Amino acid sequence: MRIVVLNPPFLPKFSRESRSPAVTKSGTLYFPMWLAYAAGYLEKNHHEILMIDAPAAGLSLEEVERRVVAFGPEMAILDTSTPSIYNDVKVAGALKARIPALFTVCVGVHVSAVPEETLRLDDALDAVAIGEYDATVVDLAATLAAGNRDEEALRMVRGIAFRSASQEIIVNPRRPYIHDLDDIPMVSEVYKKHLDISPYFYGHSRYPLIVFVTGRGCPFNCTYCVIPQTMQGHAYRKRSVASVIGEFRYIHENFPGVKEIMIEDDTLTADRARCRTIAETLIRERLTGIPWSANSRCDVDFETMKLMKKAGCRLFCVGIESGDQVILDNIQKGITLEKIRNFRREARKAGILVHGCFMVGNRGETRETLGKTLRFALELTPDTAQFFPIMVYPGTSDYDYFGKKGWITTTDYSKWITPEGLHSSVVSNPDLTYEELVAFCDRARREFYLRPGYLLAKGIQALRHPGETKRLLKGGRTLIKYLLRPSLAGGGTGTAGQGS
Repeated sequence: MRIVVLNPPFLPKFSRESRSPAVTKSGTLYFPMWLAYAAGYLEKNHHEILMIDAPAAGLSLEEVERRVVAFGPEMAILDTSTPSIYNDVKVAGALKARIPALFTVCVGVHVSAVPEETLRLDDALDAVAIGEYDATVVDLAATLAAGNRDEEALRMVRGIAFRSASQEIIVNPRRPYIHDLDDIPMVSEVYKKHLDISPYFYGHSRYPLIVFVTGRGCPFNCTYCVIPQTMQGHAYRKRSVASVIGEFRYIHENFPGVKEIMIEDDTLTADRARCRTIAETLIRERLTGIPWSANSRCDVDFETMKLMKKAGCRLFCVGIESGDQVILDNIQKGITLEKIRNFRREARKAGILVHGCFMVGNRGETRETLGKTLRFALELTPDTAQFFPIMVYPGTSDYDYFGKKGWITTTDYSKWITPEGLHSSVVSNPDLTYEELVAFCDRARREFYLRPGYLLAKGIQALRHPGETKRLLKGGRTLIKYLLRPSLAGGGTGTAGQGS
């Protein structure tokens, strides 16, 4: 059957698949990676796909409607996020108004957390997929292609919630996680076929880049992190090393202009033995020509770092979050300040850059702990840093915690971002308002990036490593306008979302 797979129009360059969806101050724009994996899996199962990333392509709703109507799909799969959810459901309704027989289904972390609430937003939305949705949408497409749209047939599709003919909302049992991840086509093949990669940019990465995962799920239990808690679970399910190496090879052979590969596993380094095997294989297969980066924890040993560097690893993106140990313990980070310091020293020694993510407003935050976090960031001096106020999303432990405290200031999801799409915060405790958190992030960003020593170091880096120049200029042009103007709402640079 014909299926449109859509990242819906919203704000220009809105990163819906970021861990903290927003328009970013660094110019970062995420690939619609999870949507692309599902598109590839549908194509493998003989469906005809039209994939549209409207924010990346700068498409309006009217332009999207024209393309969809011309394609003539029977099913539409729309990505969602918490800040854009009202818009996303509205887009589903607009498509259905143009094609009344269209079966509309929304996917993503938000609908996974609140499926019934989402379906109540608009009667034009037929279903939502809960959790990891690749196999769910394939099963649903097969059911619809066989002409089965009645309640009895839809009840057999695990992992969906849907509206029956009598308007009853039915939530089916969840679908088990996919363990044979090699069965899902390489996402880089989907990009090659369906997307122009030029709009996508990570502030910490060389440009242009390709993003993929070697595994799904995170074995750690940070209270704020939304993807493991709503979509992919806490067991780290991994592709075979052969499959990972095959994707590196495909990118080398099919994307000659790509300057970096970003591995977006929640925490690639959770399995260090596997990291070493991947690195050794890349070296042996002579696939080290394109630098690559990865999400990491601040606990990688030096020998593993050295081997990863030899294999082409350029940067670790790490969630440092706070400079106060009590805060780290409160959010179940499972790391110490001294380990973070040691990690930074050894990464520098190994020659691997570090992008540090700092998040404020966590459980137990005070003005004193805010100061500790800024001082810690200045002490560590990662290559790049982001500072953002806590973003609590439905389905997370933090959302429940702050909700029970009465510290979430609104139930209007559109307020999770500012009118211009920047990160905001809806958490205020009795001692720290969200306005103070946002203002602190603006000040921390200025103090971090506008230090004479930091600016000099970036200039030297650009001269010594010309490959970094395009990244520094592209990200800097966007960020500088925020650094030099009075504080507005919106806390983070958004370069990588909430880190591991």
